[in-house]
Amino acid sequence: MSEANANIFKAIDAERRGTTFQEVVSQLREMIHRGELRPGDRLPPERDLAKRLGVSRPTLRAGISSLAAVGVLQPRRGAGTFVVEAEGPPALDSNALRLMASLQRFTPAEMFEARRSLEMAIAALAAERATGEQMAAMSEEITGMFASLDEPEQFLVHDMRFHQTVAAASGNRILTALMNMVATILFEVRSKTVRRARDLKESAEMHRTIYRAIRDRDLEAARNSMRDHLMLAQKAQEQEEETADYADERGLE
Repeated sequence: MSEANANIFKAIDAERRGTTFQEVVSQLREMIHRGELRPGDRLPPERDLAKRLGVSRPTLRAGISSLAAVGVLQPRRGAGTFVVEAEGPPALDSNALRLMASLQRFTPAEMFEARRSLEMAIAALAAERATGEQMAAMSEEITGMFASLDEPEQFLVHDMRFHQTVAAASGNRILTALMNMVATILFEVRSKTVRRARDLKESAEMHRTIYRAIRDRDLEAARNSMRDHLMLAQKAQEQEEETADYADERGLE
């Protein structure tokens, strides 16, 4: 573990700034790709890093939460935020799949179908293999979901972390890496519309059903509850996108 050199962090280009936390995400990702940030590096304190990047602390916090949700950064209470160590499943870059999706015009339905196939298998394996520590982590994320029903963006972060924990509990690094690659793209799309979510409580309850099936070592129930949840998630995202399109057409945004 090492402290990242604060001097490597440059202010986000003024022409790009203001856009949202996604510019923070892009900048930190690029630094990791260039090797300026390495696995195990600790980021500077929030106040200092926000100043160096030229963004507000809430914007920085949202960017860090987004990267933590997809397994790039890891906040540790009382210790700071770290670049995730190169352990566990390989981190497959979603850019190739994103480009392929654009060229081949993959539909959201196809993406959800792929995710559903992967995560149903993952949930069954998790019911068989999850450790007590992993189940405690799932429970913690569900608690976070119920605590953030009025904060859709934060709810989505807990949602993503829950699925990543279930994937890790499957014990299959290949399935986990593939799931993360597909889920990362869907997470990025959902993050743009989730503030229009209508019933996050129902989603939180379905996550709790998945957790209970895993806790009870019920493979079939885990598989089926994951399927039901992802079917609901697909419908929710479609509704949010329809609402966004309606607002755009009428200049309500």
